[in-house]
Amino acid sequence: MTEAIRIMRRPEVQSRTGLSRSSIYAAVAAGTFPQPVKLGTRAIGWREHEVAAWLRARPARRPRAVM
Repeated sequence: MTEAIRIMRRPEVQSRTGLSRSSIYAAVAAGTFPQPVKLGTRAIGWREHEVAAWLRARPARRPRAVM
């Protein structure tokens, strides 16, 4: 049996990635973020596994040392 693909809407993508709405769309346009899938005439979403893979591929951010 195949596993169901979960689709995340933009607010959840923003929450999971920490990116703003405009940053998400700019990254999609630049080809550096997963492409959304069309859900209807005015609705899109992102495949959860693709967003998770994008997050895993990003280097870990470390807090800057305060001097």
